[in-house]
Amino acid sequence: MTEPDRAHILIVDDQPDNLLILEDLLGESHVVHSLDGGHAALAYLGDGGAADLILLDVMMPGLDGFEVCRALKQDPGTRDIPVIFLTTLSSAVDEERGLSLGAEDFIHKPFSPAVVFARVRNHLRLSQSARLLRTRNEDLERLVSERTRHILEQAAELVRRKQQLIAAQDATISAFCSLAEARDYETGNHIRRTQHYVRALAEQVRDREPYRSELTAETIDLLFKSAPLHDVGKVAIPDAVLLKPGKLDREEWEVMKQHTVLGRDAILQAEADLVVAGDSFLRHAREIATSHHERWDGTGYPDGLVGDAIPLSARIMAIADVYDALISRRVYKPAYSHDDAVHMIMRERGTHFDPGLADAFFEIRGRFLEIAERFADAPEHEAKSA
Repeated sequence: MTEPDRAHILIVDDQPDNLLILEDLLGESHVVHSLDGGHAALAYLGDGGAADLILLDVMMPGLDGFEVCRALKQDPGTRDIPVIFLTTLSSAVDEERGLSLGAEDFIHKPFSPAVVFARVRNHLRLSQSARLLRTRNEDLERLVSERTRHILEQAAELVRRKQQLIAAQDATISAFCSLAEARDYETGNHIRRTQHYVRALAEQVRDREPYRSELTAETIDLLFKSAPLHDVGKVAIPDAVLLKPGKLDREEWEVMKQHTVLGRDAILQAEADLVVAGDSFLRHAREIATSHHERWDGTGYPDGLVGDAIPLSARIMAIADVYDALISRRVYKPAYSHDDAVHMIMRERGTHFDPGLADAFFEIRGRFLEIAERFADAPEHEAKSA
């Protein structure tokens, strides 16, 4: 292992014998820096000296280990470096004091090589994991900040009235949608339209059985915000398939269908990275991305779910997505009229679509038309889609 790859261990002890013992134990696999006092340690670190872990003697003349630890943990430049005290002290009071100052652990003298190796290894791993997590969080914050500047107008309805954490999640989701839209010329205002269709349909059935128990005001708001991620998996679909100027053949269609699974996996990864697994906001987004192409009769994809085994969020999204696809112009088909689209959806009542939701859609078909006209694609976008 080359020196740049090896961890730097700073050993601070006023006893030369202890320094020699630890240098012999750790020098082969780590870069060891040995100092004989607290003032020297603070000076070394203040001058930018390298240290991934500090082994710090407690009982030293001048500046003892407790005071050195206190100074290290108060300095932003050194407070994240793990400190392990070296000590002959064994009382619970001494250990409590050391831990309260920010130390990670104790190694008692005389040293046991196995204990020294284990403590050093474990705390280096913990420290590395903490650094990686901080870096990931910083990268996520930079991404959100950069994307927010470009999508603030589109995301305004999502970020308003939200606390800082929810606002960051909303901006991140909007950024994913913008990436998907940039690669799919047929998207246009599809995202905005389907968001409002979803909310209108959910509000129409919120007081009806069997939907009443699921569709609280908060849930409807979450569905509105989650809807834009229904096609996020398309980001991973090859351009040759996603942007093909015509109908897809059988093999290409199988590739395209994978966007549901890819979208699910991306959101699952986001849940894991953000440590919010099970959060209702991402749960609805995941359900919609995965299951909006399932059919009530079980002939949909990717899982062939039947009836109310399909999440309600995805059943609502299915009607919104299909209606918008029908009224939109594509390279392989003309735009159907609103009335024709309504007729086609009602013809699939109980086969493709949840019959209760299809009936509700029919009741507010005028609202769907109003939304479609409000967020209609610009003429130049229609030309690209053609």
